Amino acid sequence: MKTEKEKMLDGEIYFANDKVLMAERLRVKKFLHRLNVTEYVVNGNSRNILRELLPNAHKKLYIEPPFHCDYGYNIYSGENVFFNVNCVVLDTMKIEIGNNVFFGPNVHIYTATHPLNAIERRTVEFSKPVFIGNDCWIGGNTVICPGVTIGDGCTIGAGSVVTKDIPANSLAVGNPAKVIRKLNE
Repeated sequence: MKTEKEKMLDGEIYFANDKVLMAERLRVKKFLHRLNVTEYVVNGNSRNILRELLPNAHKKLYIEPPFHCDYGYNIYSGENVFFNVNCVVLDTMKIEIGNNVFFGPNVHIYTATHPLNAIERRTVEFSKPVFIGNDCWIGGNTVICPGVTIGDGCTIGAGSVVTKDIPANSLAVGNPAKVIRKLNE
């Protein structure tokens, strides 16, 4: 029988208030408190915190506090990734970020989602992965929804809500985000 964590990581319906998952989120909150309150500036201490918090992220990752995530270990990033202030990453499942990706302030990335049935969603949720290619710029106040893939070389305009995949080398804007033109042609 699968654990709730295994179900979460496999994209199956799971119970988020499982003791193991709650303990993992509490551990992360302690790291985030240190990053967002105690250290707050990028220095050796904050880099050590980030290595513990995000073990699958490249060492050339820059996060401007405050920052929030659920588990940390589901965030996989290439090098030269920059998160501006107030970014929220709900990483109940794998989030893969390529190289040279820049996130504006207040960008939210969600993998967690809930059943549409009101009774069911009182107790369970499920997850869908998010993939962001190389050389992307995600404008401030953008929301990236569960299950979305953003191709290499994309720019997502500020305030966009990305609900569907965006093909490589596209400029996408709006709510919901729509491709308005191809880039690099």
